[in-house]
Amino acid sequence: MKIVVLDGYTLNPGDLDWNVFEGFGELEVYERTSPDQLLDRARGAEILLSNKTVIGENALDQLPGLQYIGVLATGYNVIDVNAAAKRGIVVSNIPSYGTSSVAQFTFALLLELCHRAGLHSDAVRDGEWGRSADWCFTKSSLIELSGKTLGIIGFGLIGQQTARIAQAFGMRIAVPDRGKPLPAEFGDARALSMERLFAESDVLSLHCPLTADTKGIVNRDTLRLMKKSALLVNTARGPLINDQDLADALNEGIIAGAALDVLSEEPPRTANPLIGARNCLITPHIAWSTREARTRLMETAADNVNCFLQGKPQNVVSPAL
Repeated sequence: MKIVVLDGYTLNPGDLDWNVFEGFGELEVYERTSPDQLLDRARGAEILLSNKTVIGENALDQLPGLQYIGVLATGYNVIDVNAAAKRGIVVSNIPSYGTSSVAQFTFALLLELCHRAGLHSDAVRDGEWGRSADWCFTKSSLIELSGKTLGIIGFGLIGQQTARIAQAFGMRIAVPDRGKPLPAEFGDARALSMERLFAESDVLSLHCPLTADTKGIVNRDTLRLMKKSALLVNTARGPLINDQDLADALNEGIIAGAALDVLSEEPPRTANPLIGARNCLITPHIAWSTREARTRLMETAADNVNCFLQGKPQNVVSPAL
């Protein structure tokens, strides 16, 4: 059994161990694989593990021995799952490994927007506090979250964990109305129409998957529904937001600020209007990548392979044959 990891660096930049897979067969690990390297590296493998390396129908046609693709992430849009199913190839993913880490990072971004701790720390290092005539000084206005409404689009595992943290801060929760009761633990959380959700949220946090319905859900029209004091946080998928529309809204003061861990193109190899936009914080898609979350991902990926080899595949995302 030959197992090939196509792009292992993102999951394991050196602080984890691939040994758990060696008991399943011959293992080859590549840190990164470009499109023109894919077939040479994948040829002869029964099992491929991929994070963001695209595996489409054309490649599958040229890999007749392939039996299983393990996606080293939750999102699996890089794999043509329909083409895989037609060829009897099982595709599985890694659900829920990053729930706590992503929810935690959501608040790291939000609190930075509210307090600009990094900005103030840099000012102290630069001697601004020492030169101040006052015993304290501020570089920006500060925001208290208690009593404010957090709108959450995408109320799955991560959205719900974000809501728990928000409630600990004294925030009120609002989510899109899906026509069914919300979990009792969230007490007075409200289910609102999408228009009201945009209009009433002091903070809007995105945790939904990227689908045809959610692509560009944050756009010129929905942004103009929001309060001028509102903040937007995105730790889900970049294309949920129309980049230019959000940049315009920030620069024109239509909303107060945004914090984004994802962009529509990653890395941003072309000019993105959000880079340099007014009061826009951007981090390089790292919400998921605590060592703890990556350890869970590695363990689940190995368990997925083991279950497949035992004839009982789990976390399968490819359609039924």
